[in-house]
Amino acid sequence: MDSNTRVLIVDDHPLVRESLTTLIHQQPDLSVCGEAGSQSEALSAIEQTRPDLAIIDISLGRGSGLDLIKDIKDRHPALKMLVLSMHDEGVYAERAVRAGAHGYVMKKESTRKVIDAIRQVMSGELFLNAEIMASLAKRFVSGRPPIGALTVDELSDRELEVFRLLGQGYETREIAQVLEVSIKTVQTYCARIKEKLRIRNGTELLREAVQWSESALR
Repeated sequence: MDSNTRVLIVDDHPLVRESLTTLIHQQPDLSVCGEAGSQSEALSAIEQTRPDLAIIDISLGRGSGLDLIKDIKDRHPALKMLVLSMHDEGVYAERAVRAGAHGYVMKKESTRKVIDAIRQVMSGELFLNAEIMASLAKRFVSGRPPIGALTVDELSDRELEVFRLLGQGYETREIAQVLEVSIKTVQTYCARIKEKLRIRNGTELLREAVQWSESALR
C-alpha cells in the first residue's frame, strides 16, 4: 500500500461525504482526492483525480451504485472499490462483490471499522463479515443459494433496484428518472419481478416491496 492512499467518496448525501472526508483526513496514510454525488459525477471525478480507492454507496440520487461499480470495473479495472451503505449486507454484499467491489461495510458500523476496511481492501484482500464470507463460500462450492436465502436473490441487480425504490415510495416515473431509463423499461422490470416472486398484481407488488424495504433496514 502506498504511503498515501487517494480516496474518492461517492455518496449523494453531502453530510456523509463531509463526515467521511474528516475521518479519512485524520489518518496519516489516507487522503480524500475528490467527491461525487452521482454515477456520472463519479466517473468524471475518477478521470480527473485518479484515486486509488473509491468508497461507493449503493443508493445514489441519479443512477445505481451497482451499475457504477460495474462501469468502474470495465473502465478502471485497477481501481479498488469499497461499498459503504445503509442497506443490509445480507442482500447486497454478494451482488456488490460480483459487480466488482472489494468490500462492503454498513453505515451503522464504527468509524474504526471503516478505516480498517479501507486498509484491508488496499492490501489486496476482500473485506466482508464472517457470515457473508461463509455464505459466499457455500454458494461457490454448491453453485446454489444457501438454505434460507431471501427470495429477492432471484432478482437481477436492476430488478432489485426497482423493487427497493418501489418499497421506498417511488412512483414508476420517478424510478425511471433515478435509474435513467424509460418508464416502459421500469414497467418491464416490474412485470419480471412479479413473475419471479410470484406476485399477482401491482397492489401486491407494492405491498411486498414496502414490507421488504422496511425489514431490510432493521
